[in-house]
Amino acid sequence: MAKRTPTRKTIKKADCPASLVWFDIPADDLSRAKKFYSSLFGWKIRRFPAMPDYWHIDTGGGKDTLDGGLLPRKYPQHPFTAYVSVPSVDKAAAKVAKLGGSICRAKTPVPGMGYFVICEDTEGNTFALWEMNPRAK
Repeated sequence: MAKRTPTRKTIKKADCPASLVWFDIPADDLSRAKKFYSSLFGWKIRRFPAMPDYWHIDTGGGKDTLDGGLLPRKYPQHPFTAYVSVPSVDKAAAKVAKLGGSICRAKTPVPGMGYFVICEDTEGNTFALWEMNPRAK
């Protein structure tokens, strides 16, 4: 029997690869960083509602591009962080640890939006896991 190629209807969510969905850029001088990125790329950078030290970066590319955030640098080597969408941050974080990575910041809610976990891979790179969940508190 020939192997059946999955169609859009038969592909389950678990079969889909994780996707980059957001990024954070830390800055020492937020005004300088806002001016740099808005002048360089034409990005619109506005304060994020209900988060006094966080600015939304609208990259202007529509639904098929990533938006991000601009925030104060928290520590000297605070890196640019990419967020990867996963069905469960709990399960993905456990897998990170099993594969030799580490958890830098435990599951954290973003009220009304979802949860994130900051991780470090086996090469010392930081990234975040993101679980969409409008019930997050």
